[in-house]
Amino acid sequence: MYESEHTRFMRDWLAAHPEEAAVQKSGRALWWDKTPRTPDEQRRLRESHVPQPGYYYYQY
Repeated sequence: MYESEHTRFMRDWLAAHPEEAAVQKSGRALWWDKTPRTPDEQRRLRESHVPQPGYYYYQY
């Protein structure tokens, strides 16, 4: 089965630096894992939404 040099490097590097797994998880939590929004937050965001015109650069 083919494995690229980059994949082998990353696998070996992560095995040599196990502390990086925690850093990787904290980075993921910062950017991707979001807490669920409360119904009040959802309502406020829905009400504050401003619709964008269909074609942004079209001048009326």
